[in-house]
Amino acid sequence: MNDRIRTDIAHNARVWNYWLGGKDNYPVDRAVGDQVTSFHPSIGAVARADRAFLGRAVTYLAAEAGVRQFLDIGTGLPTADNTHEVAQRVAPDSRVVYVDNDPIVLTHARALLTSAPQGVTEYVDADAHDPATILAAAGRTLDFSRPVAVLMLGILNFVLDTDEARRIVRTVMAALPSGSHLVLTHPTFDAELGGEGNIAAMEFWNAHATPPITARGRAEFASFLDGLDLLEPGIVSCSRWRAPGAVEVAQYGAVGRKP
Repeated sequence: MNDRIRTDIAHNARVWNYWLGGKDNYPVDRAVGDQVTSFHPSIGAVARADRAFLGRAVTYLAAEAGVRQFLDIGTGLPTADNTHEVAQRVAPDSRVVYVDNDPIVLTHARALLTSAPQGVTEYVDADAHDPATILAAAGRTLDFSRPVAVLMLGILNFVLDTDEARRIVRTVMAALPSGSHLVLTHPTFDAELGGEGNIAAMEFWNAHATPPITARGRAEFASFLDGLDLLEPGIVSCSRWRAPGAVEVAQYGAVGRKP
């Protein structure tokens, strides 16, 4: 077994997979996932809402914004309606680069994230903390003279320093041309979205699982989108982004366009 794979401590990619109803997880992941759910009963709904948001955002970008290149940072374990499947359903020539640094994700991605014949799907083994490496590797597949949609769904919450998280976003977006987009989701403690349950849940997570996680308020989340034009409906619960009747979850979502 890959010596980077730890089966004695819960890992986010596998616990998230468990909450989504997947099978790529270990007993420790399920135990921690159940304990987190006891603190924050709607966490499974958050996971599903985040996934549905990805589908709506990528569909919009491919169908209406004409984007044909996607950089998905913090891919997680493959499940239904992965980024390339959504994009290539609309535009079979879409090119998608997935980025993650979990060895189980790497193994599954190489086996399962296969492109439509007209398009391209690649996988980069890199850490979100290292945007220069991500850009160098992604640039071998994507044409940075043409618009790219960057997806960072539930990934900046693992960058504990907010200034560093901003630097990561700005480094990536600075390398891309006008017409590129940033797609973000992030958990919050904000009471207006019912985020109080995240407090005890994240304390437990940080004591018993990896990597450590943080939540952020609306203003901090908004700061990641500085300099971009927010698409309607702006910053909302990710469940409500272009799905106005949905039940809110404690996870912000937004899409910004580089002018």
